[in-house]
Amino acid sequence: MKFRFATLITLVLMFAALPAFAKETKDISFKLRNAEPVVFSHDYHLAKYNNNCRICHNALFNLKSRKSYTMAEMEKGKSCGACHTGMKAFSVADEAECNRCHKGKPRPVVYRTKGAGEAVFKHEVHLSKLGNKCRTCHANKAITGTRNTTMAQMEKGKSCGVCHDGKKAFTVAGNCGNCHKGMTPPKTVAFKVKGVAEALFSHDVHLSMFKCADCHTKLFQYKAGAKHFAMADMEKGKSCGACHNGKDAFASTGDCSKCHPGLKPAVITWKTSMGEAAFSHEIHLGMFKCADCHTKIFKYKKGSAPATMAQMETGKSCGACHNGKDAFSVKDDCVKCHKM
Repeated sequence: MKFRFATLITLVLMFAALPAFAKETKDISFKLRNAEPVVFSHDYHLAKYNNNCRICHNALFNLKSRKSYTMAEMEKGKSCGACHTGMKAFSVADEAECNRCHKGKPRPVVYRTKGAGEAVFKHEVHLSKLGNKCRTCHANKAITGTRNTTMAQMEKGKSCGVCHDGKKAFTVAGNCGNCHKGMTPPKTVAFKVKGVAEALFSHDVHLSMFKCADCHTKLFQYKAGAKHFAMADMEKGKSCGACHNGKDAFASTGDCSKCHPGLKPAVITWKTSMGEAAFSHEIHLGMFKCADCHTKIFKYKKGSAPATMAQMETGKSCGACHNGKDAFSVKDDCVKCHKM
């Protein structure tokens, strides 16, 4: 008798706990960065499916992983899209039904870009042009499936570049002020070069003659600390040398001080078995230009391969000029170069 009574008490407690358990199935709010939250009602869906939780858990929604799904994934049957196909329930791909889940108006998306001001994407501007068809962007993974897309990637058709290609809409390769509001004029960029005065690039000077798209991103990435090129690379048309070729603009092999203001090349010394040899830039620049020696004879690089006296006598290195015709021969008075 006592056993039966205890069993009855246990059953009563179990059934009494069921309503309390049901109350745990509260609404779920999915927060979005640029719009009002999407609210999922457990009460509404459980009433539709006779309180059968297993229809969704864990077949569609794994309570452990808590993975978020994109609209493109839902349209392929993931998450809510397993039922919301247009047959069992309204389709997630039906643009007329977007406001069934997404309440309110989408907010502007602000992208903060270091050194280039904020770029603002306005939903209302784009939706009015697209006839309020959200799926134009949100069903296209190339547009909304990537984050922190660079300008170079956009130029190749990613993110905003899918439409802003110069055909459907203005190109991302120019018109910077269209997206980057309040952009301050880019500052002068200083390139520090070991052993030589820093090279200065003035955006103000170049923007008075060219557009941003003329250089970015074909020649230079929109990125601080992008790859730097050697003077020898510039002579081959890389970097600044694409324009500074002696035709479109003064050659990069010309007057160094145009880019390296305050340039004062030092005396270069070499330790040899015949005493220290010294080369004076000051003396030679009084008669020649930088381009006469660099980079046909000498690379713009510290520690370049030194030439032997025998090689100089055959026209290498200093021997290209010091041949007894253009200048005194390397075979002549050694003390002119060597402190013996």
